[in-house]
Amino acid sequence: MNLNHLSQSLANYTYHKLNISAIESYVDIDVLKWFIWLFTPVVITFLLPVLIIILLYLSALIIFIYRHRQRLDLAKIVDAIERKHYWDGALHAVAILWEAHGYIWYGYEVIGLDNIPDDGPALIVYYHGAIPLDYYYLSAKCLLYKKRLIRAVGDHFLFRIPGWKLMMEVLQVFPGSISMCSTVLKGGDMLSIAPGGVREAQFGDERYRLMWGERRGFAKVAIEAQVPIIPVFTQNLREAFRSIRLGQSYFRRIYERIKLPVVPIYGGFPVKLRTFVGKPIPFDPELTVDEVVLKTSEAIEDLIRKHQRIPGSILKAMVDRFYSYPKEKDI
Repeated sequence: MNLNHLSQSLANYTYHKLNISAIESYVDIDVLKWFIWLFTPVVITFLLPVLIIILLYLSALIIFIYRHRQRLDLAKIVDAIERKHYWDGALHAVAILWEAHGYIWYGYEVIGLDNIPDDGPALIVYYHGAIPLDYYYLSAKCLLYKKRLIRAVGDHFLFRIPGWKLMMEVLQVFPGSISMCSTVLKGGDMLSIAPGGVREAQFGDERYRLMWGERRGFAKVAIEAQVPIIPVFTQNLREAFRSIRLGQSYFRRIYERIKLPVVPIYGGFPVKLRTFVGKPIPFDPELTVDEVVLKTSEAIEDLIRKHQRIPGSILKAMVDRFYSYPKEKDI
């Protein structure tokens, strides 16, 4: 029996076994095929964000497993804790995971990584996308290439997600107050803050406007700790994932009441992501809080103006994935 006969036999068997003729009497198969063709892109678009959730849970799983890898060797555990290197293996495994994902799916690059110091404190301030992928990727780069972990301020709801508590602790993400953030910086660590937070993530759009409102805490932190501010922006971040525009005013009212992300997110498009790390803004004791906020926002807006197509286009951002524009030395 040749291949054509075999395929025909399988088709006939399937047709009769599933009683397709009976189904056709109730459903127009051609119309059903058309609906499947029409809605498949929509389904895929809303399912792709699930991949990011899976990666986050995989990160949590790696850390959880690593916690128990030496469970039977108490002496090694005590020694590792005393040397403060206990989580290094897990952190590097997570960093490699995100490094690989960024490289394969987004062709992720960092321009200006040298602007992040090899040692000493610095406050990284960045634009918040619908999902802060760029923070994950930039943190992985810093850990792998600079051997530095960027500590981060995260929204309170992150710590209520089942299974994430340990991961937040190991990655040193915390819902920081001004005093806590200052203490971290005074201890010589790097810290990242997205002043727009969840509001900017949920209600920002392809025009990339900053939505900081009256949030000035990061400026107070920088002044109190006397550290430089490093502005960061990622090209095409809003084209990778977007918040739906339908019912924005309704969702906005809900968000302002409960302060939780309520707007559905879609995307996962394989666009080109390129993070630009700006020149550090040095600490100046003469600047007021408002002046620091203005100077930082202008620095990020300048990065947006120079490196981002406005309004953003998903299709053009996907083309960017395969066509490289002249740029600075990257990693």
